Amino acid sequence: MTNQPAVGETARPARRDVQRNLDALLSAAAVVFAAEGVDAPVRRITAEAGVGTGTLYRHFPERSDLIVAVFRREVDTCTAAAAELAAVHEPVEALRLWLERLADFVATKRGLKAALHSGDPAYESLPDYFRERFLPALDTLMAGAALAEPLDPAISAYDLLRAMGSVTAPEDPAYTRRMIRLIVNGLRHPSGT
Repeated sequence: MTNQPAVGETARPARRDVQRNLDALLSAAAVVFAAEGVDAPVRRITAEAGVGTGTLYRHFPERSDLIVAVFRREVDTCTAAAAELAAVHEPVEALRLWLERLADFVATKRGLKAALHSGDPAYESLPDYFRERFLPALDTLMAGAALAEPLDPAISAYDLLRAMGSVTAPEDPAYTRRMIRLIVNGLRHPSGT
């Protein structure tokens, strides 16, 4: 006899304590990775989460499993913020605020660049995951802003996403904010006007 759901039924959701431990691990890992990089000791993550190392390894047998899960969760959270910001701010302001949120996301990914270029196949899908989530969110924000005022039509969401990688300075958030304002102001004054 198996515990498979009957036809028409759905699988039972994870027990609350299991889900709570998983959420605690992902949140703790994000904090520890931001502070110490993705090579931080597992003990720091489990202490921050308030769980044992066995719980961590049950969910994430390899460090790369944890890194990928944290990265995807952070990407999804950042992506969701685009719609949240658009719902409560003027379109150009929502775009600027989301670009700041994106810069914060990029700035806190210490060690991820090295992991992405390590040759480990566990990370191969992450760049596509990043683009598949962020480009539509950015497209939507840019389209909303363009309805509010003229934006430079020569600049695509992809261009803007690439520019963010160049202007994000983790060691100088004030510089990053100034560059984002410069970029948004540049979008608002199309070339030739």
